[in-house]
Amino acid sequence: MKKVRIMNMFRTVCTAYIICAATQLHAQDFPVIFQHAEIHTGTGAVISNGMLTMQYGKITYIGPTIELNGANANTLIYDMTGKVMYPGMIALNEQLGLNEIELVRSTNDMREVGTYNPNVRSLIAFNTDSRVIPTVRSNGIALVQVAPVAGVISGTSSVMRLNGWNWEDAAVKMDDNMFLNWPAVYAYNYREGRYSVNADYPNAVESLLQFLREAKAYCQIKQPISDKNLRFEAMRPVFSGEQKIFISANYERQIIAAVDMAKTLGIHIVIVGGRESYKVIPLLTDNNIPVLLETTHDLPLLQQEDVDLPYKLPAMLVHAGVLVGLTLSDEGSSYWNMRNLPYIAGTAAAYGLTKEEALQLITINNAKLCGVDAMYGSLEKGKSATFFISEGDALDMRSSVVTTIYIDGQKIDPDNWQNELAKKYLVKYGIRK
Repeated sequence: MKKVRIMNMFRTVCTAYIICAATQLHAQDFPVIFQHAEIHTGTGAVISNGMLTMQYGKITYIGPTIELNGANANTLIYDMTGKVMYPGMIALNEQLGLNEIELVRSTNDMREVGTYNPNVRSLIAFNTDSRVIPTVRSNGIALVQVAPVAGVISGTSSVMRLNGWNWEDAAVKMDDNMFLNWPAVYAYNYREGRYSVNADYPNAVESLLQFLREAKAYCQIKQPISDKNLRFEAMRPVFSGEQKIFISANYERQIIAAVDMAKTLGIHIVIVGGRESYKVIPLLTDNNIPVLLETTHDLPLLQQEDVDLPYKLPAMLVHAGVLVGLTLSDEGSSYWNMRNLPYIAGTAAAYGLTKEEALQLITINNAKLCGVDAMYGSLEKGKSATFFISEGDALDMRSSVVTTIYIDGQKIDPDNWQNELAKKYLVKYGIRK
């Protein structure tokens, strides 16, 4: 009997501990006030002597600093003089949490075998215990769209917050969009050591279109289907308009074909990569097609192009009226390199965009592309209190020092194991005491 009582007490204590640990994820239930800050809202506005208040994970006020009269005794007030506040950045088309160590196959879970895998869900493979997440989060990135790779249709992505205990807790928007790799126009010839026209391109495109036509016909069947096709079933949100298809396409020929396919099937798409999108700007604007550029720190696609084309491409598209997002999604290295996301936006700001337009590429524009802009991507009253505080310009690596991060009102320590290693060896070699 005594043993049973002890076990019950042990279970009670454990349960209480788990509940207390879980409640740490919730935002403060008392007001928190940040005043005298330079606030970049992500909407294009900058408040030089601004104030932001939050409670229960939501922004309750944002505007000029005002006099505080009769503040609640539980209210936390922070003086942000000399500090800069930004909305939490959003990285799209990433494999963070799916890929840990490139050379250890058992830690890589971002691809499936097969050509058409619309039923694959990256959501359930997301590893919140990844040691890479704190290194990325420490530079102001709060949300990530985790996407599968490989095949022609890779599967569905999900938007995850970078402060969850598990994938269920981290999920912001489950199965937000479908990912598709448009057939390659050029193929690498190993014998000649160069790229040449892919002779199988027309057949590959026709095979893809045939799959999509069959999927649409399947999804139009109204009566209950006894023998369900899981791949076609996964395409229902695409044809109902709930999901967009993110299509990886860099060449002009690919982009034109992808837009034509979207018009024929009546679906919504986003061009990913879009290295030659500047050649088809009227096509993009006339059909309201957004573009997700993968980086600015790159060489031109073709030898005859301007050497600074990747730097100025965001400005070319934005000024033409195209909705542009920016990310670092080069398969294989981007999941750890994505901490440099603000700096590739800073490069765009040096080549034709204002700092606020460049900031929008990695905040509100990316939020719109993945469908979470109602709550994230900008600092506005009623939206999620997801932001970070820097001691300098966040888009400039020379001055950016992120000191504090808030995700849904929860304060996150920006420290990580790489910082600990740096401190360890600075002391070891006498560079720092």
